[in-house]
Amino acid sequence: MVFSGCKRGGKTAACRPFARKGPVTTPFMSRASHRSARLLLIATLSLSCAALAQTRPRPDAHKPSAPVKTAPAQPAADQAAEPASAGNAYYHYMLAHYYEQLSSTYGRPADAAKAIEEYRLAMSADPGSKFLEDHLANLYFQTGNIKQAIEAAQKQVKQDPNDIEGHKLLARIYLNSLSNNQQDQATAEQMLQLATSEYETIVKLEPNSAPNHLMLGRLYAANQEEAKAEAQFEAARKLDPYSESTVLNLARFYSDAGHPKKAIEILSGVPESNQTPRMEYALGLTYEQQKQTKKAIAAFERALQLDPGNVDIEKALAKNLFADQQYDKALGLYEDVAAADSTDATAFLRISDIQRHNGKFQQAYDNLMKAKAINPDSIEILYDEGLLDDALGRLDKAEAAFKKLVHISDRPASDYSKDEKTDRFLFLDRLAHVYREENKVDDAIATYEKMTDLGGKYAEQAYQSQVDTYGSAHEYNKARQAAEQAVKSLPNSRSMKMMLAGTMADTGDATKAIALDNSLLTGKPEDREVYLSLAQMQTRLGHWHAASKALNKAEKLSTTNDEKIFVYFLRGALLERTNHLDPAEAQFRKVLALQPDNSVALNYLGYMLADRGKDLPQALAMIKKAVQLDPMNYAYLDSLGWVYFKMGNYPEAEKNLRQACDRDSTDPTVHDHLGQLYEKTGQLKLAAEQWELSLKEFAHTLPADAEPGELGKVQKRLDNVRNRLAKESATPPRS
Repeated sequence: MVFSGCKRGGKTAACRPFARKGPVTTPFMSRASHRSARLLLIATLSLSCAALAQTRPRPDAHKPSAPVKTAPAQPAADQAAEPASAGNAYYHYMLAHYYEQLSSTYGRPADAAKAIEEYRLAMSADPGSKFLEDHLANLYFQTGNIKQAIEAAQKQVKQDPNDIEGHKLLARIYLNSLSNNQQDQATAEQMLQLATSEYETIVKLEPNSAPNHLMLGRLYAANQEEAKAEAQFEAARKLDPYSESTVLNLARFYSDAGHPKKAIEILSGVPESNQTPRMEYALGLTYEQQKQTKKAIAAFERALQLDPGNVDIEKALAKNLFADQQYDKALGLYEDVAAADSTDATAFLRISDIQRHNGKFQQAYDNLMKAKAINPDSIEILYDEGLLDDALGRLDKAEAAFKKLVHISDRPASDYSKDEKTDRFLFLDRLAHVYREENKVDDAIATYEKMTDLGGKYAEQAYQSQVDTYGSAHEYNKARQAAEQAVKSLPNSRSMKMMLAGTMADTGDATKAIALDNSLLTGKPEDREVYLSLAQMQTRLGHWHAASKALNKAEKLSTTNDEKIFVYFLRGALLERTNHLDPAEAQFRKVLALQPDNSVALNYLGYMLADRGKDLPQALAMIKKAVQLDPMNYAYLDSLGWVYFKMGNYPEAEKNLRQACDRDSTDPTVHDHLGQLYEKTGQLKLAAEQWELSLKEFAHTLPADAEPGELGKVQKRLDNVRNRLAKESATPPRS
C-alpha cells in the first residue's frame, strides 16, 4: 500500500490520501520477475496454445467410435505371433482408441493400460507406422508416463529427424515440466534448453507457422536472448501481422524488454477492424504503466465497447478514472463491479473513497465496512476508517485507528523501504493531526518527534509541523525553539533556516529574521524560495512595500505555472491585507484560471466575497468546492458557515460553524462568527459566551494573525449584548 502525501501548511492544511490501489492483472511480465517465474509463465502459455494440440487426422474421423464386434482376448504368445497386416493394425488401433476414450471419460487407469497394450499390438502389426507411434507417445504423456513418452518420442525423431509430431510432443513434455514448481532451478534450466532446441527444429520444419515462431520467441525471451526473441516475434508478425496472439506477444516482449513505446506502437498500429478487447485492454495497461492516464482511459473505454460487461475491463477503467479524478464516472463502474462480485473489497473501498470525497461520510463509512468484512486485515481500509471516523467527529476512534497503524509500522528507520517510509510518515501525520484536533498538544509534538527519525524530507516536514502546532496553540517561544532544533539537526537545510527566520519575526526579532533570510541569497534561481519567505514575513510584519518587492523578484524567477500560482496567491493576500480588494480578487482568479481545484484559493476568494456580501451564490459554490476537496479543514468549514450566515441560512451556518469550532477551538474568528450567528437568532447568552472565548484567544494571538481592528469589534459586540442581557434581567415580567 502506498499513499501519496500532501504538503501541510499550518492549521489550514489536512493531508488527503490518494489511495494506492491494488494490483492490476497485466499481460506483460515484469522485467524484474524471477527467472523461475518466467519459465513457469512460458510453460503455462504453451499448454494453452492451440497450435501445440494439433495432431494428424485420425483415420477413424468418420467411423464409429468403437468396433462393431469385439474379439476375445488372445493369449500373449498368439498375440506375439500375429502376422503383420494393415487389417490387424487397424483392428488393434480401434480397440486402443476405444479404451483411450473410456480412460479419458471415466479416468480409469485400467482402460489406459489396455489402450497402451492395444497400441503396442497395432504397432507390431504395422511396425513402420509413424501415426501409431505418435499416438502411443502422446498417450504415454497424457497418462503421466513421462519417461516412456520421452523414450517413444525420442525414438520417433531418431528414426525420422523430420517427424514434426515427435518434436512437438517432446517440446510439450519439456514445457510441461517447466510448470512443475517443485523442481530445482537446474532442472528448470535444462527443460528450458531442451524445449528451445525442439522448437528451433520445429520452426525449421514448419517455417510458415506463426504460433511456432511465437513459442520460440517466448523461450528465447525466458532465456534472456532478446535479439533472438525479437527476430522470432517479428517473423510471426510477418506471417500473421494482426492476429491477437501475435500482437499481444510482440507487445509483451517489447514491454518486458523496457521498450514501452514500441509496445504501444504495436498495439495501437492494429487497424480498427482487427482490434480485439484484449488488444485494447493491453494498450490501456501499457498507457497506465507509463502514467498516461487519459490515453489509458480511452483504450479501456474502447475495450469495453467491444466487450460490454467485462468486469476486468470495468475495474481497469474505473481505476484510471479514479486516478484522473473523474469520480462520478468511476463511481458508476465500481458500483457495477460490486454488483457483479460482492466479494470485491477494492470496489467497495473505492466507492467509499469517492463518497468521502463528495462529503457523504456516513455512506462512505457503510461501504468501507463492507470492504472491511471482506478483507479485515487491510492496512488501507484501516487507514480510511481512521479518516472517516475523524470526518464524522469520532476522534477517539480515529485516534485508536491511527495508533494501531503506527504500532504496526513501528521498526528501526533503517529497515523501511521507500514505500514503507511514506506509509509510516502518513500514519504518524494523521495521528498527530487528530491529537491537535483533541487539543493534545504534547501528544502531537511527541508524534512529530517520531517522524523526525525518518530523516530527509520527512524530518523537515516533522519540524515544520511542530512549529505549526505550537503556533496554533499560541506557544510562540516553543515554536521558535523547535525551529532552532530543526536547524541544529539539519544544518544544511535552507528551508529550516527560513522557517527559523519566520519564528524569529513572530517573537520580536524582525531585524535578525530578515537578515537571516537575506544571508541565504546566492544570486541563483533557488533564490525564488528565499524571496517568497521574505514576502510572507514582510507581509506579516506589515512592511507592504518590501513584501511587494520580494514578490516581484520571486515572480521573475518563476518559470512554471505552479511556481507562478504561489506568487499570484501571495500577492492576492498582500493586496487583501492592504484593502485593495478588487486587485486582490483578480490575483486569486488568476490562480484559479491555472488551477481550478486550488482549495486554498477557492476558500480565500470565496470568504473574501462573502465577507463583502458580494456574489454570494458564487462565493458559496467556491467554498463548497474547497470543502469537498478538503472536508476536514476547519478554516473551510468556518468559511462555509459564514457564507450561509450572510445568505440568511442560519441552520446550515450553525452546523458548519460548530464543526469548525470542534476541529479547532483556538481560532478567535470562528468564535466571533458563532457569536454573531447566536446574536442574530436571539440566543444572546450563547453569543456572549462565544465572544468571551474569542477575546480569550485574541489575547494569545500574534497581531499578524488577526485582522486589524477585529479585537475592538468583538469587544464592542460583547459589551452590547451584555447590556441587552442586563436590561432584560432588570425588566420585571409582565403580569
